Amino acid sequence: MILDSFRLDGKVALVTGASTGLGQAIAAALAEAGADVACHGNTHSPRATCEAITKIGKQAFPVTGDLSDGETPARLIEKTIEHFGQLDILVNNAGTIRRAPAVDYSEDDWQKVIEVNLSSVFRLSQLAGRHMIERGSGKILNIASLLSFQGGITVPAYAASKGGVAQLTKALANEWAVKGVNINAIAPGYMRTDNTRALQQDETRNRQIVERIPAGRWGEPTDLAGAAVFLCSPASDYVNGHVLVVDGGWMGR
Repeated sequence: MILDSFRLDGKVALVTGASTGLGQAIAAALAEAGADVACHGNTHSPRATCEAITKIGKQAFPVTGDLSDGETPARLIEKTIEHFGQLDILVNNAGTIRRAPAVDYSEDDWQKVIEVNLSSVFRLSQLAGRHMIERGSGKILNIASLLSFQGGITVPAYAASKGGVAQLTKALANEWAVKGVNINAIAPGYMRTDNTRALQQDETRNRQIVERIPAGRWGEPTDLAGAAVFLCSPASDYVNGHVLVVDGGWMGR
């Protein structure tokens, strides 16, 4: 019976940034667990993710929009609820990164990263939270980062935004746990995605990173699948305000 508590049959999820990488893997994992999924894409179409979910036998619904635009979150929530009639799970995965030394970091880069990585997370959570509180249940999963705990190098806006995501996760949990809504986060380690391509291609940094990871390798998007299903399922009903590190042991070294 314990395995049944990991099932998501009858649930509807919205996953942002679901076209590729971590979001695509999470969306597919939720569908495999039984959920129907609204898949968001910005610069890339979520069509491939939707097709993969349909092959599993679940419903998929593509939604698009630039999350640096403050009006986009409302459209995504409205379209998802209009299409499926409900929203049970929100996964705030979409993110962006701009690299430059702090002394040279532009105002435009700062604003773009903060808007996508932090402000849109609040807006989406607030709108989804209203719907979930009214229904008496819901799951919100934020994708934080190792830089929620560490400062990183030449990514000041990214580090600030991901630190904010971790604290926002706790702040919302403090208010909404009693209303039946669980808000948690995953802090992925160094994952093999488009956001980390520059690091993967830098021979010195790549070697330094792998040497620091006890598992001895970069993480793959599918390494988040089990943690995501757990935090979006009834199995985690008494988990709230937690930031779960999935990093191959990086933070322990």
